[in-house]
Amino acid sequence: MTMFLYLWVAWVALAHVTSGTNPGVKVKLTQKGLEYGRQLGMAAIQKKLSTIQVPDFSGQQRVSPIGKVKYSLTNIKIVDVGLPGSAVTLVPGTGVRLSISNAFIKMNGNWRVKYLRIIKDSGSFELSVNGLTIASSISVQSDETGRPVVNTAGCSAAVSSAKIKFHGGASWLYNLFSKFIEKALRSSLQSKLCPLVTEAISDLNPKLKTLNVLAPVDRYAEIEYSMVSAPSVSAASIELNLKGEFYNIGRHQEPPFSPVAFALPPQLNSMLYIGISAFTANSAAFVYHSASVLSLNVTDDMIPSSSPIRLNTRTFGAFIPQISKSFPGLMMKLLVKTVKNPNVTFEPNNVTVGARGTVTAFAIQPNATLSPLFVLNMESSVSASVFVNGTKLAGALTLNKMLLTLGTSYVGDFQVRSLDNVLNLVLRVAVLPRLNVQLARGYPLPSLGKMALRNVQLDVLQDYVLIGTDVEFPGE
Repeated sequence: MTMFLYLWVAWVALAHVTSGTNPGVKVKLTQKGLEYGRQLGMAAIQKKLSTIQVPDFSGQQRVSPIGKVKYSLTNIKIVDVGLPGSAVTLVPGTGVRLSISNAFIKMNGNWRVKYLRIIKDSGSFELSVNGLTIASSISVQSDETGRPVVNTAGCSAAVSSAKIKFHGGASWLYNLFSKFIEKALRSSLQSKLCPLVTEAISDLNPKLKTLNVLAPVDRYAEIEYSMVSAPSVSAASIELNLKGEFYNIGRHQEPPFSPVAFALPPQLNSMLYIGISAFTANSAAFVYHSASVLSLNVTDDMIPSSSPIRLNTRTFGAFIPQISKSFPGLMMKLLVKTVKNPNVTFEPNNVTVGARGTVTAFAIQPNATLSPLFVLNMESSVSASVFVNGTKLAGALTLNKMLLTLGTSYVGDFQVRSLDNVLNLVLRVAVLPRLNVQLARGYPLPSLGKMALRNVQLDVLQDYVLIGTDVEFPGE
């Protein structure tokens, strides 16, 4: 069928992986999405049906008044397949049913006869098979790796009629017992339909292995998209509850907080909706803080050359005289790091990140050793803009406010507020730009194969971000 249907069965297959906790991510597949899958799927099924091979067959039939006639039909080939009617329907509480109706197949081939022992004749024929119907349902299990495997749970097929027309030679003779031949060909064709559908469904399995159940982010983190409960199937959509949790690579440590229940709005205009909760964002913050990634050594070469503020003891000595007295003419380094997990909050049209950290200042001695000057406690608030880049969720930070208090001083007492402008500059021009480089790379959304997102809309709502999007599978 299609990659879009692969996406649905893949997520459904993972429903047993984890137990019933609140999801960090919700995915809703709408009827519009299934309709897109149906359109692509019919091309794939049509191609599969065009491969039907009807074997040569022969026999004999008594025809009055001639008597016994021996016949054979050979070189039977399909020349056209049409699927004018098809549907993919949601069965509430159950899953998906694929049905094809009023399909037709046209074939041609060669005929031969022998009668009255010595008379032989041959010609060609055309066969039109009409009213072909197929109905199939899909069962989904998991293999030993926890990835999905699909099989046909049920299939029925029927051929309403088959009309054959003979050309050349004694075609009038064949026409005398065409009903018998039509029945034989119809039976032969009908027996091949469900095996082909079963084969088409089995063809899904290699594609399903591309599902990013555990998606690598970078050398520190990965995100898990396993199911936490069975899918919810209604007449209008399928809703899937995914774990949506970041982990340190190779060490799956749960954070000291849990996902809070949230519900997607009843929108159905897009093919696919993805809801990403604050839990998912905060699990990322927990992972990067635990990995000690949220720290940065800021040196003077990271400050724009046009700035009058430099990271040296002369600049800082203007605010803290003891620094320039004790460490004259030295460059400085600032170590900025978090001391607690940053906290991400989603409110309508607003994403805020609160972070608590420290700023430790060092004087760099001529021999490169570091002399500590002071440690400041820092509480900061930044706003985040979020956007979709390809199949990743990306972002950018801007500073809202910053509060500094003195933690430890090795250069005597001083007014911390005098350093506000200096540290504000450091955050704006050195720290946040480097965080934004990483955020711009993005974090993988649930996806399959070469899935591409189109007509993306993103809204920040209470406690989650909602992405509404259409989907394409280039080359399918």
